[in-house]
Amino acid sequence: MSTTIPTHIGHDALSALIQYCERRGLKKFLLVSDRNTHRALGSSVEKSFSDHGYDMIVATLEGEEVVADEDSLIQVFLKVDQDVRTFLAVGSGTITDITRFVSHRTHSPFISLPTAPSVDGFTSIGAPLVVRRLKQTFLCQPPTAIFADLPTLCTAPPAMIAAGFGDMIGKLLSTSDWKLGHILWDEPFDEDIWHRSRQAALLCAEHAEEIGRGTEAGVRILMESLIESGYCMLDFGNTSPASGAEHHLSHFWEMKLLEEKRPAILHGAKVGVASVITSGWYQAIQKLSRDQVFLELKDRQLPDPQKAESEIREGFGGIAEKLVSEQAGFIRMSPDAYEGMKLRIVDRWQEILTIAAQVPSPQQLTDWLQKARAPVSPQALDLDEEEVVQAIRFSHYIRSRFTISKLVHFLGMLETKAW
Repeated sequence: MSTTIPTHIGHDALSALIQYCERRGLKKFLLVSDRNTHRALGSSVEKSFSDHGYDMIVATLEGEEVVADEDSLIQVFLKVDQDVRTFLAVGSGTITDITRFVSHRTHSPFISLPTAPSVDGFTSIGAPLVVRRLKQTFLCQPPTAIFADLPTLCTAPPAMIAAGFGDMIGKLLSTSDWKLGHILWDEPFDEDIWHRSRQAALLCAEHAEEIGRGTEAGVRILMESLIESGYCMLDFGNTSPASGAEHHLSHFWEMKLLEEKRPAILHGAKVGVASVITSGWYQAIQKLSRDQVFLELKDRQLPDPQKAESEIREGFGGIAEKLVSEQAGFIRMSPDAYEGMKLRIVDRWQEILTIAAQVPSPQQLTDWLQKARAPVSPQALDLDEEEVVQAIRFSHYIRSRFTISKLVHFLGMLETKAW
């Protein structure tokens, strides 16, 4: 059964929020926003709470581009006082994740006030943060309630609405990766949550045009689907229902852009483009028969772990040692385990093909993304071919999960540029 968090999406979100606080006797708050989200909604929240006599500290994060990293966390921690306060996260994914982490570490509840339907992390327990240049997810807590002002959501920048769609469409890939990891790597799995996550994504695909136009009906569907995706992660206990190889590509690009001090790209925009790429891999494996896979793997030798470790160091520099440790199960397989993995892939090839057949084609994904006015190619994100090649080579090292990326690397398909 799905977890539920008190949620209000409508034109009267602020008044509903005040009533919620009055019923629960909440009087002291710490509002977290950035300049843009404070202008969009935070200032109205601040005034409304002031009019009701509430005690509020405001933490408006500085900088043109706020990142969920150590600097932003410290800015909020420095605003924390000795009083028991409820945090208010006024913003989208970045603000929510910063607030989620600080509120959890200070043993405080938080309420989410989304300003754009751009990510699925509002109801999640995970806070994806960039710590020492590595994108990591820290287990924290969900909000105690969500109050989404529909007019604010509809007037969010179109690129952010499109990013929310891209994040949702990625679930059609992540759920497939999740099932793949279950049958090939014995990763935990839940059939009911798998269906829920896919249905939320398919509902957005069905209404792609309305979402792209930013209509109230389309935005409401998108927001409700993003919340449902968060519930799927919350119910399962980690991000597997909503994050696969498409997210790992996105995380790699994000870390690269941060390292090079280049402008960030919206998370969901990157996920949408990465989904088209990973869908191509699923399409490619559908052309292989079980006999072809057997012949491909029959004489394949155990990869050299030193080479894999070298590749991780090449791709990730100073943060490589952490990833080398996390990837030990993959890169330091015993000969027996490696042969067993080859046999498992061959034996379960028909199941793998069934999973692949449920993945929309790159053409179908492109059509949905275009209807939602979302980017469809790396070039649209100002990423060149070398940056795509690097992400394909290195991103599967970011998480110790078995995804389509791990499978095509295992089969040697990327050596012939099957992507």
